Amino acid sequence: MAHDHGHDHHHHTDLDWAAMAPRLEAQAELFTSLYERAMAWLADKQTEPGLIVDAGSGPGVVACLLAEAFPGARIVAVDGAEPLLDRARDRAERLGVGDRFGTLAGELPGVLEELDYPADLLWASRSLHHLGDQRAALAAFAARLAPGGTLALMEGGLPARFLPRDLGFGRPGLQARLDALEEEWFAEMRANLPGAVAEAEDWPALMASAGLRPTGTRTFLLDLPAPARDRARAYIADTLTRLRDGFGDHLAPDDRTTLDRLLDPDDKASVHHRPDVFVLAAHTVHTAVRTA
Repeated sequence: MAHDHGHDHHHHTDLDWAAMAPRLEAQAELFTSLYERAMAWLADKQTEPGLIVDAGSGPGVVACLLAEAFPGARIVAVDGAEPLLDRARDRAERLGVGDRFGTLAGELPGVLEELDYPADLLWASRSLHHLGDQRAALAAFAARLAPGGTLALMEGGLPARFLPRDLGFGRPGLQARLDALEEEWFAEMRANLPGAVAEAEDWPALMASAGLRPTGTRTFLLDLPAPARDRARAYIADTLTRLRDGFGDHLAPDDRTTLDRLLDPDDKASVHHRPDVFVLAAHTVHTAVRTA
């Protein structure tokens, strides 16, 4: 599903990561400007981190952005999928940061115990909600911070928007209905995770319960206005394809027909051609510091 913008790989060992990696990279690259603004904000909170850990790194796009934003830091990308970490290492070498870039393979949060040193900045971008007991996971994250170290948790925000409310065909409000289906899917995904514990998603309060001191919350926008460029159109088409195929019979028949038309590259009203498609997304980052 589209909920994670490429970070939907945790606890899904049957996926073909080598095949999925290019799509995950393309999605993360599209959001580069959003990540860069978030990192500039973090740089004011953690000025000279020695070790940065990307917990749930995927193919390493964001980990490499962290390396560029903090040129004095060593980066460790952590993920459960070895093929994605292979891509992360290759990317780091290609971008000239390989000499201070490492990887660690294993499932969060336990694999963090294998870090040689505590982290000065631990970045977790939409990986926490794939862990059943989020409160316990945050405590594990906090335990791997150095005194004065910062946890940066990207969770929440707003559903992305690509399309006008009225497309000129089909029922208006398609994306709102897709959002409702995705919320149901997400709740079921959370409930079926091993050791799942229901929590109110008050992230600063949960970080405080892990012994950290919350230091700020800020939301960052990705605003790619219409008419969208080719790589944004590819992202939109990929997202809508996965929603259509993933929701199956849960989609109303008329909405499936609308999606089929939106995804038909031969149809001038599709997302491949129409001039009014855009990408507008909002991701929220919460920070907290280990004081002792």
